[in-house]
Amino acid sequence: MFQLSDRLWFPPVEHASEEGLLAFGGGLATERLLLAYRSGIFPWYEAGQPILWWSPDPRMVLFLEEFKISKSFRKRLRENSFRCSMNTDFQGVITACAAIPRKGQQGTWITSEIKEAYLRLHHEGHAVSVEVWDDDVLVGGLYGIDLPEYKIFCGESMFSKVSDASKIALHFLVQILREKQYQFIDCQVYTKHLASLGAREIARTDFLAFLK
Repeated sequence: MFQLSDRLWFPPVEHASEEGLLAFGGGLATERLLLAYRSGIFPWYEAGQPILWWSPDPRMVLFLEEFKISKSFRKRLRENSFRCSMNTDFQGVITACAAIPRKGQQGTWITSEIKEAYLRLHHEGHAVSVEVWDDDVLVGGLYGIDLPEYKIFCGESMFSKVSDASKIALHFLVQILREKQYQFIDCQVYTKHLASLGAREIARTDFLAFLK
């Protein structure tokens, strides 16, 4: 594993461990974060740890045409009981993502340092949020990094305060990305929930080919 300095650089992802851990340290400056995402790398660590940089193999992605809509969710969409927006309340979304309890996790990886860094990315037009509203109450959403030059959206986290709210946010995002002819949403690592929505694993070499 490599220790990063102030120099804006990452080692080749082929040097990552079997689990995908590549490097640590280096800070969360906007330029470093953008270089990471454009190189197939992302930060993921908990409070009290150094900044850890990952590039797992295989990589979990959701090709937009493979997004699964179950019969029950299709019915939920027809009810049209929620309102969706984009980039209306990025801070509210990332704060809610950090606060939502998650099965098997003691705390959150969305530390105050991460929040500050991604808020900067948002203000500079690189980080995007989707909000789901019940009247004027934020009940669900997601955020991630937009790479329009590669037609890829890198999903970071999502949350629901009511049933299906995060899926509604994802459905809204998929529709927008399809209109813009994006390739897929990077979901980073496997989870059963993501697989149920149509995401699947691809080889890291294939993932990197999309970034070229």
